[in-house]
Amino acid sequence: MGSLNDVSNERSAWMGSLEDGALRGGRDILLQGFNWESHKHNWWQNLENKASDIGKSGFTSIWLPPATHSFSPEGYLPQNLYSLNSAYGSESQLKSLLRELQRHHVRPMADIVINHRVGTTRGHGGSFNRYDGIPLSWDERAVTSCTGGLGNKSTGDNFHGVPNIDHSQQFVRDDITSWLKWLRKNAGFQDFRFDFAKGYSAKFVKEYIEQSCPILAVGEYWDSCNYTPPSYHLDYNQDSHRQRIINWIDRTGGLCAAFDFTTKGILQEAVKGEYWRLSDPHGKPPGVMGWWPSRAVTFIENHDTGSTQGHWPFPSHHVMEGYAYILTHPGIPTVFYDHFYDWGSSIHDQIVKLIDVRKQQGIHSRSSIRILAAQANLYSAMVGERICMKLGEASWCPSGREWKLATSGDRYAVWHKE
Repeated sequence: MGSLNDVSNERSAWMGSLEDGALRGGRDILLQGFNWESHKHNWWQNLENKASDIGKSGFTSIWLPPATHSFSPEGYLPQNLYSLNSAYGSESQLKSLLRELQRHHVRPMADIVINHRVGTTRGHGGSFNRYDGIPLSWDERAVTSCTGGLGNKSTGDNFHGVPNIDHSQQFVRDDITSWLKWLRKNAGFQDFRFDFAKGYSAKFVKEYIEQSCPILAVGEYWDSCNYTPPSYHLDYNQDSHRQRIINWIDRTGGLCAAFDFTTKGILQEAVKGEYWRLSDPHGKPPGVMGWWPSRAVTFIENHDTGSTQGHWPFPSHHVMEGYAYILTHPGIPTVFYDHFYDWGSSIHDQIVKLIDVRKQQGIHSRSSIRILAAQANLYSAMVGERICMKLGEASWCPSGREWKLATSGDRYAVWHKE
């Protein structure tokens, strides 16, 4: 573990890097490295075997499932935060994986589940709201009063069924900060993903990031899109939805990016033949990407929306259109493990080709974008003045001999300048 001086020096360097361009200049490409069933498959070893391919494919960071001891095998009901033995593998297997990832220049991203925590013993009211016998041995004061504890009322939404952590308590924040530093310095994680970020105030996320200095941080602020009854068809205008996500990012001081649920919701309707949805009334991308692209972590599927949970799945026959969109556009794109490794070599190779084009043409989270067409069966755009792309069944290509086809597939094509 590094000394306090090491942490202080790193924090100074980290703050300097923010001033030079937050979130690593926007050239990150993420891989979500698990699904809802991954705990059944010797996961740390599986990923270590793929570390070389992950790095060679162009990913800069891999989001790993919760690595600490959990009451549930998936990891989202944490108990002993300082135990790195989980259903995904042992502590030694995890640390071997992290070393191998870093050897291939891929940063490990820890899944930070700090909205709630399963107690070890019954306390006030007969609830499991005490944490006796394990590190961070909190009593009932660490649990919000609205979920069976003696702490203050929650500063966000409740995650029902388990004790929710009261982040307004200074001793709780001090302990969480120490744990986050331990994950960075002892375990070897470099990036953080904050689970269920609606559950506690964003100002606490800001504090945790400032103190623990992850290279990249992203929050899961999953809010429902806007639908109009009685049909509950997705509204065209999702400005209030993306504004709520942007407000959360802003309350973190802009230190934390957020998953762009607005873009996912719109994109998975657009690919069904409603590409007009991909341009807002001002001609910008309609998600968080259109308003604050350097903080928009775009994706088309994750372990909750897809996998065996399937809460909000992307249309399976349009997956490559989705990747053609997010991998050519501003924002920080994320690829889902299942698509990359379980859906066959063709999709794997198509995604890698899109990543290659993105990198070779210098597309990043802040790249300019000019939407050229947004119709029922056609979407086209020029990004960074370096690439043109199209989605849909309609025929389209950029004018000018300088444009060369870079890659194409079912209902998508990408061109770059020679």
